[in-house]
Amino acid sequence: MEQKKIIIDTDPGHDDAIAILLALASPELDVLGVTCVAGNVPLHHTARNALLICELANRPDVKVFAGCDRPMVRKLVTAEAIHGETGLDGPKWEQPKIELQEQHAVDWLIETLMEADDGEITLCPVGPLTNISMALVREPQIATKVDQIVSMGGGYFVGGNVTPAAEFNIYVDPHAADVVYRSGIPIVAMPLDVTHKALMTEEWIQSLQDLGTEVGTKSSQLLSFYNRFDLERYGMAGSPVHDPATIAYLINPDLYTGKDVYVEIETRSSLTMGMTVVDYWGARRKDPNCLWVSAVDDTGFFELMYERLSTL
Repeated sequence: MEQKKIIIDTDPGHDDAIAILLALASPELDVLGVTCVAGNVPLHHTARNALLICELANRPDVKVFAGCDRPMVRKLVTAEAIHGETGLDGPKWEQPKIELQEQHAVDWLIETLMEADDGEITLCPVGPLTNISMALVREPQIATKVDQIVSMGGGYFVGGNVTPAAEFNIYVDPHAADVVYRSGIPIVAMPLDVTHKALMTEEWIQSLQDLGTEVGTKSSQLLSFYNRFDLERYGMAGSPVHDPATIAYLINPDLYTGKDVYVEIETRSSLTMGMTVVDYWGARRKDPNCLWVSAVDDTGFFELMYERLSTL
């Protein structure tokens, strides 16, 4: 089996943690490294959390890099109300035994991509796009080395989740998202439009606990903590688990359907800052820069996550 080389850029975060576990449990994917960014919680927490998750997966070989500790232009906005003070509240965690790499994430991204063949590596950002955009600004030639960017972020049909117009990952650093969407790199967007169509049930979360493994137990504890916020806020039957959609797409893109569209990022308006402006009907007459995913086989998605997490 030829593995797809990927880099996960992340701000763990409960759903980020499940995305990392899903990737590390999938033989189709070769995780070259994990780069961390400030987002759900400040950088010192997100970097520690990425180490904890790699350790939980028994993958101390995976290199973890700390990156940008603030957005390109704006002040950092975080989400402790959802993820707790540490970003991974719920389970009891010890201090990680594995350590961060000394190199800055942006330096490592540039170095790794410049050494790659054209189109060799897929970037999988599941947090604010600061690290990716800073790498592109510093070394634009890396764009040709990227096969595609499969990213969790944005919303069109369902609006935003941090403001009426903006989804959290884009809102935290809209200027970074603007750089990425104008980079010419093919983008697959997993927006709220699709993640809100795959809702966790308490029974599914319990099924992870019933695995009787440390990964199953901690995953269940993570998702139980995470589930409470959306249930209270939206009153839905279950909570969406956003970030693993990116990894599931890489494993089995047939689970998803979408449309090629042109997307721009709002960076000026105080009312709609961070909005993903999706030209769904081609009014701008511009060539598409993004596959905007809007439908999912939710049963297949949860079966895939359960099957892979059960192997760890």
